[in-house]
Amino acid sequence: MRKISYSELILLNNGVLENVDRLAALGATRVELMMDAAGWDAWQADYSKLIPELKKRPIHYSVHPAAWDINLTAEMKILRDAALEHHFSALRFTAELGANQMVLHPGFAYSPCFSKATARKRAQEAGCRLAEEAKKLGVRLAWENVGYNGASIYTYEEYKHSLDNMDDSISYLIDIGHAHVNGWNVPQLIRDLKGRLAGLHIHDNNGKGDQHLPIACGNQNWDELAAAMREIQDPDCEFILEYAPGLPLDYLAKGTEFLKQI
Repeated sequence: MRKISYSELILLNNGVLENVDRLAALGATRVELMMDAAGWDAWQADYSKLIPELKKRPIHYSVHPAAWDINLTAEMKILRDAALEHHFSALRFTAELGANQMVLHPGFAYSPCFSKATARKRAQEAGCRLAEEAKKLGVRLAWENVGYNGASIYTYEEYKHSLDNMDDSISYLIDIGHAHVNGWNVPQLIRDLKGRLAGLHIHDNNGKGDQHLPIACGNQNWDELAAAMREIQDPDCEFILEYAPGLPLDYLAKGTEFLKQI
């Protein structure tokens, strides 16, 4: 049976515990926590009281560190160090919570003036440091393809091989929407990486922007995607519905029904 998870993104800015309870009320048994925006900032990075409350809920968790205003491959060292510090903090939180995995954004190149080769080197260095700690803590890292409109530090082929020389405590997490915006062959990418795949971030878009629309509300070919997803044999690979903030929660139930048919 597929592990279907709901990303907290859809409820961004609300209280963390409120979000988990609302997703649980929809039938969620797995939730990917999104450590960003007002709901998380309210805890001021002290999660000692939050963790026991989260553990009271009958939910299996995974963790997504902050996604905005953070870049492990930033041009300025002070910014890279701050990003790495946050990721180590999120990793400790993941372990203390007993969550199974933590998402890792390798980084972005926001200007054509910046060297993507340098960014890839920095991403690998940060990934290796985090992987060393993750292995000690028993946490799997999920290496997500990020960046679009020129900000991705990887091409399709580069991303496909970006973990070749990295510890097996890191696996790929394919964001279907990001890959689509970048014009990648998403079904083929799933097939290429299915042997080392931690999960999928599942959402749709129009091919021009990262809209995080519900399944079949953009222009991706979901028949072809479903066919590729059926080939994933790893029972620990999570199918994570990552829908945009403010969308009606009913879309999560519809997405779940679609994924259950795969």
